Amino acid sequence: MTLGAGGGASLVFGGGRAVAEGPGISNPLLFHSPRLEPFVDELPVLPRIDSATVSIDATTTSHSFHRDLAPGPALAYGDRSYLGPVVVARRGRETTIDYRNRITSHPFAADFDTSLHGLSEHDRTAVPTSMHLHGGVTPPEFDGHPKQISRPGQGYTYRFPNRQEATTMWYHDHAMAVTRLNVYAGLAGLYLLRDEYDTGEPGNPLGLPTGAHELDLVLQEKIVNRDGTQSIRSTPVVPQGRWEGGAVGDVGVVNGKIWPEARVDRGLYRMRLLNAASFSVWDLHFSGGMQFWVIGMEGGLMDAPVHTGRVRLSPGERVDILVDFGALEPDSTVELRNTEPAAPQAAQIGAVLMPVFMRFRVGTQRGFAGPVPETLRGGRGQPPVVGPIPVPQTIRNVSLSQPSDVRLPPSIMSLNNLTFDSDDIETPRQGAIEQWNIVNATPDPHPIHLHLVTFRVLGRQAINTLAMCARHPQGPLGIKWTPDADPFVVEPLRGPEPWETGFKDTVICNPNSVTRIVVRFPTAEELGFDPDATFSPAVHTFDDHAHVMPHHGDGELHGGELQGGELQGYVWHCHILDHEDHDMMLEYRTVP
Repeated sequence: MTLGAGGGASLVFGGGRAVAEGPGISNPLLFHSPRLEPFVDELPVLPRIDSATVSIDATTTSHSFHRDLAPGPALAYGDRSYLGPVVVARRGRETTIDYRNRITSHPFAADFDTSLHGLSEHDRTAVPTSMHLHGGVTPPEFDGHPKQISRPGQGYTYRFPNRQEATTMWYHDHAMAVTRLNVYAGLAGLYLLRDEYDTGEPGNPLGLPTGAHELDLVLQEKIVNRDGTQSIRSTPVVPQGRWEGGAVGDVGVVNGKIWPEARVDRGLYRMRLLNAASFSVWDLHFSGGMQFWVIGMEGGLMDAPVHTGRVRLSPGERVDILVDFGALEPDSTVELRNTEPAAPQAAQIGAVLMPVFMRFRVGTQRGFAGPVPETLRGGRGQPPVVGPIPVPQTIRNVSLSQPSDVRLPPSIMSLNNLTFDSDDIETPRQGAIEQWNIVNATPDPHPIHLHLVTFRVLGRQAINTLAMCARHPQGPLGIKWTPDADPFVVEPLRGPEPWETGFKDTVICNPNSVTRIVVRFPTAEELGFDPDATFSPAVHTFDDHAHVMPHHGDGELHGGELQGGELQGYVWHCHILDHEDHDMMLEYRTVP
């Protein structure tokens, strides 16, 4: 059986083995990974750090993504060769992360687009970074604002209050105009928040699997070269050093390995899946039609497990699931697979879906034998129920668009037809409940992420984009464009997917549609900090490894044009990292 893989590659199954076959000259518009055999590498187990004080350095490393590939340059957090450790936090216990930038060289130095946001040749070597806790209810000075950057020889102390419910978050780089390069190179890690209900300990009140039966899975897509290096580019049509707009990978990567295999016991597993890709949305399922249960998303646990055979996950989204291998025979295998086609604009140059991420091989030992909980909220020893979606006091229309008619430069992706430096921003009041109608006037899906808050998904409706744009023409870039899509909907409201009924911080906005969410913006009193406080982007320097400090003529470290003056508020953006970098990100403030 042959199934399409990203970039026009294919996975050919036969004779008990599977190999990736690059299409060679079949598609000259795409770069391709070499022929690689899946399931020959063991799934790496990401180390966990359970401490109130953590030191994490961003470093230049060397990493091998596959048994048959030589190590190639990468970035990592901590002492790893790729990605970062899993930080385990406790509700009510502040986590302090002492962060330092020790990057000596960047794997994608030649791919920096110096036309974006004041980047210069200097940034290729003095690499800007900014750590963001995605999903964290965090004071603005510790949120990883894209202009609050640390260069080599600089660092920052982040303090995360951890006052929210237990959930799966992740930390990743968020520096202006280079987020896609830094995260793809390896600057990402999981952050698990525990509380008195979801303790992570045996005998926890929710009856969930723990220890070896709790797996952390960071899912990515890549293009790799024969020499083991990574490629951030998917097509030779875009010159190196120019922003591309999004690259579809042709190999699946889990915890830093291409198509790994994990040995599992015959029992119930809790798996936390993160879509840490730069570009693609995936519709995930297990082979053989094996069902599973979704127990949580970005904002925490569901009211009750959702029994399903699939879950759709966009970049930035996380899903918390239960998978039961107890009925399977020893040595049987199950694959984690994808059926989402490549996004339309990538498909135009030949990109197709990447169908598989990893394989699980069932062992002989019995594993966790506890039942799937009937409920997760509202019962004894459980957190309160999610509750009904609150009635909004304000309705706010916002838009997603691609002002240029072409995908290649000078193309740009935009929120509200504005660029990041616009001061025409959203200013919801603290304590307000708002409905945001996110109007996607593009042919591609976009995952939209709001910092600081969680929200509820009301639903989605397809729209007649051509009619809407004819009635409400989009002006020149820089003129705010937030059309009301209601007169142009072409179907009834479709409610959230079954796994989207809890609290979320990232939502998939389908092409040519309006996605409706309801957000409550918390007050300073509720948060324990002022979300509208101003703060300085100043970072500290360190000299214990002076050789990593970049040299400037005056001997000092400078933020450069990336680092602004006094900062205020948060950002909201598309989590396709290429789009976030140029220019689908805006600031917003929650005003008193």
